[in-house]
Amino acid sequence: MSQDGAHSRYAGRSLAGGRYQLRDLLGEGGMASVHLAYDSVLDRQVAIKTLHTELGREQSFRERFRREAQSVAKLTHTNIVSVFDTGEDDLDGGTMPYIVMEYVEGQPLGSVLDTSVAQHGAMPTDQALKITADVLAALEISHEMGLVHRDIKPGNVMMTKRNVVKVMDFGIARAMQSGVTSMTQTGMVVGTPQYLSPEQALGRGVDARSDLYSVGIMLFQLVTGRLPFEADSPLAIAYAHVQEEPVAPSSINRALPPAVDALVARALKKNPNERFPTAEAMRDECLRVAQSFHATPPSIVPGQQTSNGGGVGSAVFPPLDQSSAQPPSGSVQTPYQPGPYGQPTPAPAPGYGYPQQGGYQTPAPGAYQQGGGAQTPPPYTLSPQAGSTSVGGHGGNGGSKRNMPVIVGSIAVALLAIGGLIAAISMNGDDEGGGKGGGDKESSGPVAGHKPADKTKIIDAEKCTDPMEGTDPNTIQAPAFQYIHIDSVKDCLKAANWKYNVTYTDEAVYGKGAVINQYPKKGSEMPEENVGFDLEVSTGNPG
Repeated sequence: MSQDGAHSRYAGRSLAGGRYQLRDLLGEGGMASVHLAYDSVLDRQVAIKTLHTELGREQSFRERFRREAQSVAKLTHTNIVSVFDTGEDDLDGGTMPYIVMEYVEGQPLGSVLDTSVAQHGAMPTDQALKITADVLAALEISHEMGLVHRDIKPGNVMMTKRNVVKVMDFGIARAMQSGVTSMTQTGMVVGTPQYLSPEQALGRGVDARSDLYSVGIMLFQLVTGRLPFEADSPLAIAYAHVQEEPVAPSSINRALPPAVDALVARALKKNPNERFPTAEAMRDECLRVAQSFHATPPSIVPGQQTSNGGGVGSAVFPPLDQSSAQPPSGSVQTPYQPGPYGQPTPAPAPGYGYPQQGGYQTPAPGAYQQGGGAQTPPPYTLSPQAGSTSVGGHGGNGGSKRNMPVIVGSIAVALLAIGGLIAAISMNGDDEGGGKGGGDKESSGPVAGHKPADKTKIIDAEKCTDPMEGTDPNTIQAPAFQYIHIDSVKDCLKAANWKYNVTYTDEAVYGKGAVINQYPKKGSEMPEENVGFDLEVSTGNPG
């Protein structure tokens, strides 16, 4: 949002009864424009994002936009662009929703990257890790409040003149979901294909770990000067996210240490359960890696094509659904299996730009795993089949591209497998043979150092049957199950007819049967229908 803005046809116009006077155009995209403006009441410069008038025609969108802006306005952090106000006004005979934000004097991260690429071929690794850590600090705050950004990319990260990172556009992507249906075909979803997580590309529900995947894509781009998946169409890029394994960043930038390769590889896992559990955990790893090596200038392998950090836009295409959609020419389709609950949920609100089919079966997210803890069994498979590649994607074998015929039979097999999985899950008992959950069995009897159960730690069933309401009238807040004995938690969940998965982890701090992690986290906002939880429970045995 630098002051070197272009002329706008709205320059000189005002909003909110004359309070905000629009000046230079700072940026413009397919969904919105950002103007430098003057707040005459508080005598200060602000940035105003005006959503295009076709969005303003949607009453449902305007209401969603208002609620989202209220939620985002509660985010207060050094690395988050503050939201001051929101509203709607009549311009050129149409209703224009707008949002008033902190004016950041600086430039987008994409422009900073372009400068680094021109000078060095990529951004210095220590600088890239520090910027990434600051983005994750912002996400840590938003995720604690149950807000998933859904559109993390260099274009939504600002760098001030003092090199302070500012993440912007929280809540905009989710708000757009309600206004998309009559603008385009039913079930349209918006997003930036180059940064979408596999679950977003497939039209599935998203959680905080989807943002971490996008951060991983961005970090790859910063340290290599290019994106891990590039293709001629948004659809081909989306398939690459679902099917392809990215090359190691060090195969492009030889100055990168193995720790950066490992960090990026974990962030870009297809299965959300295998990524970093939280923004805080990924941020800690970024800072640890940054302190563990001697910074050296980038050393880009000759012939590696670099990409423009600021030139990535939105696109519209059908979502990837292996039961109906055909993969792009020359790619092999990898079956995607639904999560453990197999329950339909309200259409997710992914980030800017895509169509999404209605009626998707959204997998419930897996439990977050703390570093060093036991691995959560993957609830669904996103990993590519051996040897499969996608047009424009880069396989794990040095990024080579191979065109292979479409295996039509795999689609039928995938459908049968999915149907069988759902049937098996529906008949499955709980983790001890008789409820609605699933998951790993508890390890065998106590060992030396075993901490016995404390069944006095209980939760009132009313916390589930009458949970706190969310900011959205159709949502509720997740109760706090952490440190409560699993038997009491199960009673609470069963009273509300909620689904659950249980995974056991060896640890002897909290005692046998204590819930040591839950997902969704306490206070997270969830749809009222088809609620499901993943619970990590202690065995009481030392790890």
